[in-house]
Amino acid sequence: MSKYVYLENEINKVVKSLGYDGVTLSLSNRPDLGEFQINDAMRFAKLYHKNPVEIANSIKDELDKTGMFKDINIAGAGFINLSLSDSVLIDFINETKDDVNNNIDKMEEKTIFLDYGGANVAKALHVGHLRPANIGEGLKRLAKTLGNKTISDVHLGDSGLQAGIVMLEMKSRFPDLPCFKEEYNGEDFDLPIVKEDLKEIYPTGSQKAHEDEALMEEARRITFELQRDNKCYNTLWNKITELSVTDIKETYDLLNCEFDLYEGERDSFKYIPDMLKDLEEKNLLTKSEGATVIDIKEDTDTKEMPPVILVKSDGAYLYATTDLATIKERMERFNPDEIWYVTDLRQSLHFEQVFRAAKKAGYVPNTELRHLGNGTLNGPDGKPFKTRAGGVMSLEELIKMIYDECYSRINDNIVEASKKEDTAMKIALAALKYADYLPYRETDYIFDINKFTDLDGKTGPYLLYSTIRIKSLLNKAKEENIEYNKFITLSNKTDREVILTLLSLPLVLKRSYESKSLNEIAEYIYKLTSIYNKFYSENRILTEENNELKSSWLVLSKVVYDTNMMLLNIMGINCPEKM
Repeated sequence: MSKYVYLENEINKVVKSLGYDGVTLSLSNRPDLGEFQINDAMRFAKLYHKNPVEIANSIKDELDKTGMFKDINIAGAGFINLSLSDSVLIDFINETKDDVNNNIDKMEEKTIFLDYGGANVAKALHVGHLRPANIGEGLKRLAKTLGNKTISDVHLGDSGLQAGIVMLEMKSRFPDLPCFKEEYNGEDFDLPIVKEDLKEIYPTGSQKAHEDEALMEEARRITFELQRDNKCYNTLWNKITELSVTDIKETYDLLNCEFDLYEGERDSFKYIPDMLKDLEEKNLLTKSEGATVIDIKEDTDTKEMPPVILVKSDGAYLYATTDLATIKERMERFNPDEIWYVTDLRQSLHFEQVFRAAKKAGYVPNTELRHLGNGTLNGPDGKPFKTRAGGVMSLEELIKMIYDECYSRINDNIVEASKKEDTAMKIALAALKYADYLPYRETDYIFDINKFTDLDGKTGPYLLYSTIRIKSLLNKAKEENIEYNKFITLSNKTDREVILTLLSLPLVLKRSYESKSLNEIAEYIYKLTSIYNKFYSENRILTEENNELKSSWLVLSKVVYDTNMMLLNIMGINCPEKM
């Protein structure tokens, strides 16, 4: 239990002893009056028909007896303002100094399945893949930090039209591959391409198909055959998928995105026939212009809600088909309490349709389905970020752009030549990932390389530099054999501000979890770091002659460092040794 929750519980014991309901302890929006507030006296006045100021004063009198507060005052119509005693703050730091997890309130464990990433096989990851990967990974790590069990799946796009286009282009280039022979019976063969070739094969094939309807129709036919487990295309596509996933994993590993499963849409194919049979037996399927659909309209709908098309008139499956079958599959394999999908906000209608179909079919009787849509990363024109030539920028290009900028700024006198590339990449990814977390999940934002890589702004590099400086301070204390085993005394207003900020961490984590967005964590770590930097500049920690103060300041520094490292880890940001 965190100190914050402990304090709130202790306050509620007092309040309930007076015959009132529970109260909420809030951070003060008037720090000149107090550090915390209780704003329930007016509510109690209506419930119990008493004067709110009298109620507030009776609560104040009892709280004064606890010794937890150095000041309690009543403002206005019964607002209770509280400031904690030094002893409470000192105890809090000593309870947290050996393990910052003591400042986290664990939840009742749930099993949460997260579907994010969404890479397409045989296509380059582009800037649109950045936000789902970052946000999904951050939410997964936050959920685990709070005590949940998580299962993550990249859910590869591996059954759409791009499969047919890529294999048609492969057939054009390599017609003598064994799988294209009429007598092919499944024997093994090597692909005549490397992963770098895939970045060119799809764009070339796509352009050809869009310029020639006959080629596009052939690509559709190949896609259909793949969905029906054609031996030739299935074998070829498996090999292409394996090659493509190697490349995809390298990029996700670079971004610190770790998936438990690298499954895709095709993994649901074996479930689709039984699912369609089940839906038919439940009388949920109807025909519409030759297609097989499931109606999901509800009486309360205020807007048109089109049916979910599961099988096209030509017999082909759609994304809704594989997504619905995947839900059925995941429920049978993992039975999660919740399933979170992190994708572009513009896919909201699709997921609302699929979720309704899943509920109507009875596949998720007690499981919550959530689509956590994200906004877009935009260029200076406010539109989705593109290359100078006007095309969609690959994620690899975006990372390299920031990497080059960070590499050019590294001081060769500080970072060893052998570690310069690794350091530059860690700084670049911190810049990119932190900028991605700062806005609320659904909010679009503008790409600004100068702003993102600034060492003095609200940026990833600023957080890394400050965290490294705290680590350096602690290392120097160790080298000089300075012991700091206990927080003993408060010295000034600033170290109090640092402690109060640390005390509020559980609230930030809770709000971030509830909103399914890491923007509050991003703001919080900047606030904590900035207040600590002020404290650091005001005090000569290592040369302080008062040993009690020195010990206290070093213990506080360690708690801030450990908290920063925990939060950076939640955001998937690695910290270099120097920068």
